[in-house]
Amino acid sequence: MAQPLMCDKRLLSLDLSGRTYVVTGGASGIGRVTVEQLARQGATVVVGVRNGAAGQKAADQIRREVPGAKIEILHLDLASLDSVEQFAEQFLATHSELHGLVNNAGVMNTPRGQTKDGFELQFGTNHLGHFYLTELLLDVLQKTEGARIICLSSCYHDKAMGREGKIDFDDLHFTRRKYDGWTAYAQSKLANLLHAKELARRLEGTGVTAVSVHPGWVRTNLIRHSAPVFLQNALAGVLKLAGLIEPWEGAQTTLYALLSPEVPKHSGAFFSQTGMYRDRSKNAGGWPMSSPNPHAHDDELARRLYDESARIIAEARQKRRAA
Repeated sequence: MAQPLMCDKRLLSLDLSGRTYVVTGGASGIGRVTVEQLARQGATVVVGVRNGAAGQKAADQIRREVPGAKIEILHLDLASLDSVEQFAEQFLATHSELHGLVNNAGVMNTPRGQTKDGFELQFGTNHLGHFYLTELLLDVLQKTEGARIICLSSCYHDKAMGREGKIDFDDLHFTRRKYDGWTAYAQSKLANLLHAKELARRLEGTGVTAVSVHPGWVRTNLIRHSAPVFLQNALAGVLKLAGLIEPWEGAQTTLYALLSPEVPKHSGAFFSQTGMYRDRSKNAGGWPMSSPNPHAHDDELARRLYDESARIIAEARQKRRAA
């Protein structure tokens, strides 16, 4: 197996004092490691979490490891547009700069379900929740010199357990077609990649960089619907030979995308840790890397998804206000 890509140690020793970052889903896994590393480098990190107690516990643990770590915990449920609005309002009430937005949180291969606004759960949480959050924070990002938006996608935007990643505009929420968890996941992860691509186009000339990343096949709670953590732990040796990596390795691509001076030259690009692609030559990853999924290079598809996402959210907010 290819070795995980790792950041140059100089990036991980940069002084980030005075910088502010938002990380969604920062209570565990890749998000928690990202929060700890940014705090270790002196940044202020605002962590959006659905479970406040878990978020506070993670922050306390980090503070024991990094005395003086500047971490703020705010409630954020990406499956609720109301919650996304409240998070943005709270953040903007106390912060006038945002150097990096890490759209990290997500769900994978869940049973059929809906968000509080009636969206298919994976598309609604992974894409629409983050889409709305990004829209609400765009002004402060554009006012912050060198700001970056990192959208966590996946190698499964290409193919997820044999299901090709594509956007089904005729049935985004599986109201007519038979629900399949991997098909829904692949759609949501392609949406993350296309979101970053279209953001880069729309933000050209503003100084804001937007990219998508695949963090790797990481041992976290994310795959609990497919392989419980206890099973991952029990089979750790075998799974590592198959490409499973640890959260620290999984956070490397996010940290590189946030900190490397090379990244703004590639706004809109996809940055991949080691992965599993239809084109096996891509499995070693690349910073950046060209996706083997032809839909990932469709500019018109990216524009259409952006416009449709904005329309869906506006319609949902109007319904909520009218209720």
